[in-house]
Amino acid sequence: MPERAALWLVRHGQTEWSASGRHTSRTDVPLTPHGEEEARALSASLQARRFELVLSSPRQRALRTAELAGFRPEIDEDLAEWDYGDLEGLTIDQIRARYPGWTVWTGPWPGGEQATQVAARADRVVQRALGLPGGTKALVFAHGHILRALAARWLRLAATEGRLLVLGTATLSELGWEHGQPAVRCWNMPAAALAVTFL
Repeated sequence: MPERAALWLVRHGQTEWSASGRHTSRTDVPLTPHGEEEARALSASLQARRFELVLSSPRQRALRTAELAGFRPEIDEDLAEWDYGDLEGLTIDQIRARYPGWTVWTGPWPGGEQATQVAARADRVVQRALGLPGGTKALVFAHGHILRALAARWLRLAATEGRLLVLGTATLSELGWEHGQPAVRCWNMPAAALAVTFL
């Protein structure tokens, strides 16, 4: 069976809001100094590969991560983080004080995006990657929840099944194939593990 294109995912480096657990979508917070170090640490493993397509969320935390890793990506609005609407900037404890048992995967999302809208954006990114020649690779720089939803859609699951995939800052994941079926080849790999696994 002919090999198809693969999709590599990078979550941006640490920000003050990611470190404190605040839900961050539209708010354009920068990387912390630690986040910049995390992004630089990805460079060696990523630069050792050739990517036919490199995309990024329009937010500066993703673009800066790409830059520090050695890339000048094309901006793709579909890679913006899940829009949390009125819940922007709140921690899960603050949200659950209003909506007991809340998760981003189950909602509600007052003033924000529905899971179906996030799935539609993720699907467009997946289709861009699948449109590449067989055996090539695409690389995207984005955010925790959109990347988890994107991985679920790659696996032909509901976007909300991204709830099963934990994703840390400045980590690399690879979505590929196993016997013709979509598969996760690696997930949530920090730079220290990448140096051993991929080089």
